[in-house]
Amino acid sequence: CLFFMAANVLEEDSMEQDIESPVAIHQPKLPKQAREDLPKNINKDCAKRKIQRYVRKDGKCNVHHGNVRETYRYLTDIFTTLVDLKWRFNLLIFVMVYTVTWLFFGMIWWLIAYMRGDMDHIGDSTWTPCVSNLNGFVSAFLFSIETETTIGYGYRVITDKCPEGIILLLVQSVLGSIVNAFMVGCMFVKISQPKKRAETLVFSTNAVISMRDGKLCLMFRVGDLRNSHIVEASIRAKLIKSKQTKEGEFIPLNQTDINVGYYTGDDRLFLVSPLIISHEINQQSPFWEISKAQLPKEELEIVVILEGMVEATGMTCQARSSYITSEILWGYRFTPVLTLEDGFYEVDYNSFHETYETNTPVYSAKELAEMASRAELPLTWSVSSKLDQHAELETEEEEKSQEEQNERNGDVANLENESKV
Repeated sequence: CLFFMAANVLEEDSMEQDIESPVAIHQPKLPKQAREDLPKNINKDCAKRKIQRYVRKDGKCNVHHGNVRETYRYLTDIFTTLVDLKWRFNLLIFVMVYTVTWLFFGMIWWLIAYMRGDMDHIGDSTWTPCVSNLNGFVSAFLFSIETETTIGYGYRVITDKCPEGIILLLVQSVLGSIVNAFMVGCMFVKISQPKKRAETLVFSTNAVISMRDGKLCLMFRVGDLRNSHIVEASIRAKLIKSKQTKEGEFIPLNQTDINVGYYTGDDRLFLVSPLIISHEINQQSPFWEISKAQLPKEELEIVVILEGMVEATGMTCQARSSYITSEILWGYRFTPVLTLEDGFYEVDYNSFHETYETNTPVYSAKELAEMASRAELPLTWSVSSKLDQHAELETEEEEKSQEEQNERNGDVANLENESKV
């Protein structure tokens, strides 16, 4: 629908230009995002597209890098590149590196023996070969493995009559140590990656909006399944939503901070038991004008990020999750999971994701604030009106007293006239 409408609009514009001018003016090539946004301003009645996640529920970012031409940058940081590879590719490279080095040095050992003529004097007790009992490429390959892995079976040994062999032995020993350090270090780092620790950090399936201490709040729950704690744990939240600036610039994935206690220190967690993270919806909140009826119409995503150090290894760990509008429940609270037992607290993770409905107004936080301010206005109006009424009564009393005084003065004047007559 959108594609054909955009095509028709562009076709009509080109036809008008052809009519006005004999020279055809070609439309500029628009970026992909601009081409997708063009029909939205033309027809707003088309079906709303499905919300695409920026971060999946398991914490993986749903972003693919395309048209990367500077691929040499990956080779400059080859260690990180190998660590980031999948396990099957990592194991394949691990095996290939060792196999290639063994074959390479085995080939050199065989060439040295061949060029010195050791192959022609096999079994000759009067001939001193470079490597004893080396009679072919297979034996040279086995000697290369024994040299690099320092196995040393004692059957094939290098003699002191071969200076080139001694130099090759030194080179292979040094390079073998470098290869061992690089590959074993790579495997160790990949095994002990802190993101595996993030698998035991859980987020609630849904986020909720309800009243807390008389204020409308957005809440979600986090927990740690392990007994070893996350040290210096902190929580952050981001709102991912498209935005159009006053100048007309379209920002497809604008990131806005959601305050979850940064100024009060509530964002620093002591994550021993599951905690409910709360965001107060006030004037600085991006949810200030969103009501229950408007929430399903919004195309937004809340990304939550939990960071800290692993107590066992001291490595920094980060766990992520996200909530879209269909996963934000208005008028619900989380079911308590912490109970006091005989001498200890017990956490019931069966109720970790459960919620229950509570009495919550359907209005936005802005509307609730306006309603509260209007509820206070009649008190001010009543005081002022009473003051005005009191002033009016005093004025009326003064006028009445003035009229009575005038009437009295008039009666006195009439009596004096009558007496004179």
